[in-house]
Amino acid sequence: MQRRFDLAGKAIVVTGGSRGLGLAMARAFAEHGADVVIASRKLEACERVAAELRERFGHRALAVPFHAGSWKDCERLIETVHADLGRLDVLVNNAGISPLYPSLEAVTEELYDKVLDVNLKGPFRLAALAAARMADAGGGSIINVSSVGAVQPTTGELPYAMAKAALHTMAAAMSHAYGGRVRVNVIMPGAFLTDISKAWTDAVHAHVEATVPAGRCGDPEEIVGAALYLASDASSYTSGAVIKVDGGWSYRPG
Repeated sequence: MQRRFDLAGKAIVVTGGSRGLGLAMARAFAEHGADVVIASRKLEACERVAAELRERFGHRALAVPFHAGSWKDCERLIETVHADLGRLDVLVNNAGISPLYPSLEAVTEELYDKVLDVNLKGPFRLAALAAARMADAGGGSIINVSSVGAVQPTTGELPYAMAKAALHTMAAAMSHAYGGRVRVNVIMPGAFLTDISKAWTDAVHAHVEATVPAGRCGDPEEIVGAALYLASDASSYTSGAVIKVDGGWSYRPG
């Protein structure tokens, strides 16, 4: 069983990997033997995490500045990974944004485009480029990080939820497109105690805890099991799947 989850020799890219769920997954991948690429907006934060992974686990770790909404950055990231590590086995499309807005009619074209670029356009382009390389090299795994908003959207995050729902569609189609050589799946997290949750009011915390069947928010470490499964050979027959890691939230009544 340990061998099935072994990631030794694999090169894994985690977008948005400098904090939150991305950071938890990056640490887990490195702990299980992978070389990890931390790709995020702020180079300094990426470098800090890459240095930590190298020191703690002794594997290669690369920091790459990356804007998830930029078509050109997607191309540059893939080229950089192959130039430095020589391969790409797993891509985690984790980067995302969900800016606040007062009402649906107040959503500006600029906000809408920004949200769809980061949460959908970039992940699509990055997945397409990665999958083509993976298929030529014999196979790989792509993990899209979605949100419970994809299936239970609210008016306060609608563009974000629309983009996340589209990742499910993308995984379903791409799982067919590469003839079984590239597995494409989705992790759908619920409410987690990441940097974003620090801005929540006590009322929001209380509402979430009362709503989630598990009675609490998730710890970032609790995303790791699903991520390791989808990144490793343990999921060799899993593709086009949506794995919910939400404390039961997406099945709440009402």
